[in-house]
Amino acid sequence: MTRKQRRFAFLALGLTVLAAATALVLMALRDTIVVFYGPKDAISRLASGDLKPGQRIRLGGLVAPGTLNAKTGQKEVSFAVTDGQATVSVSYNDILPDLIREGQGVVAQGVFDTPDHFTADQVLAKHDEKYMPPEVAEALKKQGRWKEGEGGAPVPESGAP
Repeated sequence: MTRKQRRFAFLALGLTVLAAATALVLMALRDTIVVFYGPKDAISRLASGDLKPGQRIRLGGLVAPGTLNAKTGQKEVSFAVTDGQATVSVSYNDILPDLIREGQGVVAQGVFDTPDHFTADQVLAKHDEKYMPPEVAEALKKQGRWKEGEGGAPVPESGAP
């Protein structure tokens, strides 16, 4: 075997090992990746079959006015998440963050039971009046439901849900 052939064999072996390691890492991470959708996107993907009931996702938007149903002393909470074009009811069976209220941004992580009902096992809320989870802000900006305020923080337009 010539020097050139040995070098080529070594390079081919190295690339093969690198490709195998990359494939193993991607397969291991495949089950832990959680994709973000707004209500309209999630409903359309459920209808088209791209998203299956029981598949873990993050659903984000605004808590729809008049839908927050949290009883004092009980863990079971229900509310609706909207992006202005579609609304999905969400149930959550744990202590709800204090910052969640109607009209505020929320990201719920869980699964769809049916195309119009989402069961969350984790709920995230904004932490001050100028913060909006980046995924929620981007989804609402694409739909024209939000405008930029002072300091670049998204703020609701007047009349927005």
